Amino acid sequence: QGLSSPMLRCPSQRLLDRIVRRYAEVPDAGSIYMDHLTDQDKLRLLYTLSVNSHPILLQIFPNVEGWPFPRYLGSCGRLVVSASTRPLRDFFGAAPEVAADLALQLLAVLRSMGNNDLNYFFYFTHVDAGTFGVFSNGHLFIRDASTLGIIDKEEGSQLIDGQQEYKDIFSCLTVDCQSALVSCNSITEQHSLVMVCQELLPKLLKGKFPQPVQDKIDSFLQHCADGLANDRGVSDAVAKLAELLKPLRSCDSRFAYRYPDCKYSDKY
Repeated sequence: QGLSSPMLRCPSQRLLDRIVRRYAEVPDAGSIYMDHLTDQDKLRLLYTLSVNSHPILLQIFPNVEGWPFPRYLGSCGRLVVSASTRPLRDFFGAAPEVAADLALQLLAVLRSMGNNDLNYFFYFTHVDAGTFGVFSNGHLFIRDASTLGIIDKEEGSQLIDGQQEYKDIFSCLTVDCQSALVSCNSITEQHSLVMVCQELLPKLLKGKFPQPVQDKIDSFLQHCADGLANDRGVSDAVAKLAELLKPLRSCDSRFAYRYPDCKYSDKY
């Protein structure tokens, strides 16, 4: 209780069970009981969750199961080894068809993180140009998962009144203990979309397309960025933006993650 990690701001028993069961830094990873965790293992897990939950997220929602994260290869202390990606900032000056493709992938990732078969709702507490990365095949992933929060749509949050004031022994090492915490109930599925429309998509799509297409893109982005008080307006603006961007992509070998499939499938 009380860990400052965004991942555990709104905990559920189902999420905690998944963490314990899939924590890979123990000899008997996969056990449904905590008997296989020594006191040292438990302390290391709690410390990692407090300081940087990124490696834990990569373990419990693995790339091989389709989650949009780099593949987790291992860690040693604060050093995490994972598959390499280029940060999204490297693509702010990319060609229009590349920018359109990455913008559509970004919107698709956010949709999948809000609606998935396991009924976990992922939201960002912060995004910047290094949060997302791109593999050499053009596929976009979440490069830094340390600012991701998780809400269990199946069980709901089990945070009770008073827990917000509880402070664990690690949190004050890395964050301001007096910082205000957002209520779990106030976070909507449009939360991350608004942040991306404010911080990333304008830099990725600015001045890339001829008129009047560019004006329409800028207008949809502005509606999305201003939409915190109007969830429906955000959803509508994002849907219209996606429809506008789809025909602006190209289908060639630069996009190896979907080529040559895009030549034969309406999906692309």
